[in-house]
Amino acid sequence: MDRKTHDFYQEKAREWAAAFPYSYSRFVDPFLERLEPGASILDLGCGDARDAARMEAKGFSVDVTDGTPSMVELATEKLGRPARLMQFGELEGVEGYDAVWAHASLHHQPFAGLGDVLSRVARAMRPGAIFFANYKLGDGEHRDALGRLYNFPPREDLMGLYNAQDWEMVQAEDYQDGGMDKVLRDWIAITVRRNPT
Repeated sequence: MDRKTHDFYQEKAREWAAAFPYSYSRFVDPFLERLEPGASILDLGCGDARDAARMEAKGFSVDVTDGTPSMVELATEKLGRPARLMQFGELEGVEGYDAVWAHASLHHQPFAGLGDVLSRVARAMRPGAIFFANYKLGDGEHRDALGRLYNFPPREDLMGLYNAQDWEMVQAEDYQDGGMDKVLRDWIAITVRRNPT
């Protein structure tokens, strides 16, 4: 992760969590509906684990990870069990998960390394597994008013990285939303499935 972005979340984890009063993402339940009961999910960039808590309440097994120690601490508090410290580029699993969840996290990955991270995600997915991630779209990498780095990919460039992987598109939803910086932006939420063979 970019150092300034890492330091922002390390220093302001609780402030970040308080800025988003919703209990869990609106995308969680539709994501879970695509999975078999009890499926194994990797939460990649869990934040304070509000989404992971919902997944566990629904009976799913969740490997909860974040790249920032302060966020891991928040996640551990919420879940009552340890979360795991892991940067995106440290994902080494092979066919270990039925699903991967990356809500509002991979958009902080510098674009030059995003293809590698997506390859790591694909490798970690079992055949037929589901992967969800959402991104703030834009005209290329830069920082927001809070100093955080975003890849802000043009849609065509992002889709090019997705098309290079061994998965099929399930859904791509365009929408607008804000963030901690209070700027309304164009987003895309992408759900793919790894090919079953």
